[in-house]
Formats: sequence, C-alpha cells, structure tokens
Amino acid sequence: MKRAAQLFEELDATSGTNAKVDALARYFSEATDADKLWTIALLSGRRPKRPVTSTQLRQWAAEVSGIPDWLFEASYHVVGDFAETVTHIAKLEQPITQSLTEWVHYVEGLKLLTEPEKSHRVKAAWAGLANMELFVFNKIITGGFRIGVSQKIMVKGLSKATGLEEDAIAHRLMGDWSPHTTTFHDLLFAENAADQASRPYPFYLAYGLEGEEGRAAGAGLPELLPLGDPQDWQAEHKWDGIRGQLIVRGHQHYVWSRGEELVTDKYPEFQALREVLPQGTALDGEILAWKEGTPLPFAEMQKRIGRKSVGKKILADVPVVFMAYDLLENKGGRHPAKSLG
Repeated sequence: MKRAAQLFEELDATSGTNAKVDALARYFSEATDADKLWTIALLSGRRPKRPVTSTQLRQWAAEVSGIPDWLFEASYHVVGDFAETVTHIAKLEQPITQSLTEWVHYVEGLKLLTEPEKSHRVKAAWAGLANMELFVFNKIITGGFRIGVSQKIMVKGLSKATGLEEDAIAHRLMGDWSPHTTTFHDLLFAENAADQASRPYPFYLAYGLEGEEGRAAGAGLPELLPLGDPQDWQAEHKWDGIRGQLIVRGHQHYVWSRGEELVTDKYPEFQALREVLPQGTALDGEILAWKEGTPLPFAEMQKRIGRKSVGKKILADVPVVFMAYDLLENKGGRHPAKSLG
C-alpha cells in the first residue's frame, strides 16, 4: 500500500500532464503485477462494490474520533470529502502492512459480514493506516476514486512503462474485464480470441486544449486561439441519446455504452443488423429513441435505460435507432475513423 499511496500523493500534488504520466510510468515499472492491475481497475472505474453505507461510515468515524456526531458532520461539511475527513481524525495505533491488492480484498470481504463485524474491521483498518495510505483505503471503501487522472493519462503512463503503443493499450482496457478474471500480463499482452470478438474501441471524446492554446482558452481569451479557417471545421448536430458502439463479429452483435457496459440485451432491435452489416464491423454512434421518423425526447429514452428487461410495450412505445457517427472497423480491419454522419 505504501507504493500505491506514494503514487496517489504524487498525482494529487501536480496538475501537470507530463508529471502525472511520469509518476504513473515509475509506478507501473516498480509495483507488483497484482497491484498494477488493481490500480488500473481503480483508475478506470472498476471499483469494488461498496460494502457499507454512508450512514454506517459516519457513525463509526464519529466513534473512533471521540467527537460528537454534529462536530464530525460539521468537519465533513468544511473538508468536503468523506475519505479526507476520516483521514484527518483517525488515530494511528498499530501500523498494518499490506499491499494495495490485499486491502481491496479486505474491503470486498466486508460484504459477507454482519454490521458489528464490519464496524470492527473498518475501525481496525483506520487504526492501522495513516496519512495517504488511510486516504487510499477510504477511497476504496467509499467507491469515490477521483484523483484527477483521466484514462488517457493512465494509458500514457502504461505505454511509457511497457513500451506498448497507446492505442493498443486503450483498446485492451475497453470491455468487460475484472482483476478477478484476468492478470496484468494477460490484460496487456495476451491474445484472447473470445474477448477480442466483443471488445469495443476507445470512444472518441473531447479534451481541453493544452499548451498556449489551452492557457488562452482558460484565461477567457478565445480570440487568441489559432483555430484556423472555419471552413476547415465540421459542425454536427447534438443528438440527445446514449453514446454507444455497435459491433458485429462472429455472427454475433454487441452493444456497448460509453461507460464500458455491455448493454446488448437492452436493445433487441439491433439484432437484425447481424444480417445487414458485414462481419467485422464496429460503428461508433448514438442510440436514440425514435418513432415515426422523429427523435423522441430524452425523457422517453430514460424509460429504456433504467430497465433490466425490455417488454413488448416499451419496445412499441419507445423504439430505438442507432445513429452512426464513425466506422471504426470494416470487415475486420481497423478503419481510420471515417465519418458517417
């Protein structure tokens, strides 16, 4: 945990992209494979399911600090982050030395315990960790692992440490993987035909400008940005739907959300595309509620999003279409992002 805590402290201490990339590259060159894998998972949103409630954590934190509930709540309000608040008030009693992976398993094991057992084990962890190690533990247990590192920066750090191309790493990190079902080596280096069949591509996302252009924009001086001739730009309609990728491979189809969730079963309308699109096709686009040639309000789309199963009525009331933006793969070959919209 010490090495992971050092990494997160370095990441938290700088806003510079290059400094973050360097810190990540050093970590991915030095840490154990198990800790590397869990670090990738935590930074890409694959966190353990939260085993305790906020109310329980607040109660236990007030108890270990010896302060009244109202004072803890007031402190939390000032600090603004639960993990940081507990880090300030917890008292180190007997240091505990475990790896990041061991602490993640410790948190995962809480879900099988009774509330008194959970309380005992959480308080024991708080008493055995200090400073940034305690902060990292609290972030794991609360599920709020936001430390200012985008997946793009993490990919750059992995690339620098492993020598792999950034786009290859980004592609491998997509999809339905877990530290429980793979290893660091298999995730980045091994070929898996079954996994490749469903794997999507990284989504094309907008990022803020860096360098002189970014500083000018941040200063509120857009007139200084050398954006070039407007005729060289293309403006597209902002569709009010769900970003997704539609993939047809091996006579199967797969639908992925931008959050890297496989949502094929939620949109059975797209099954027919297996017979229409060539095998080895990957499309990036928007899933839209659409009826009688017209897009429906997003409120209608939300009726589809929150359902685990889709019945005949909802299929009739809120049908969907796939508005394709880019062709990412054509007949099994990667395509240079050809715009379709």
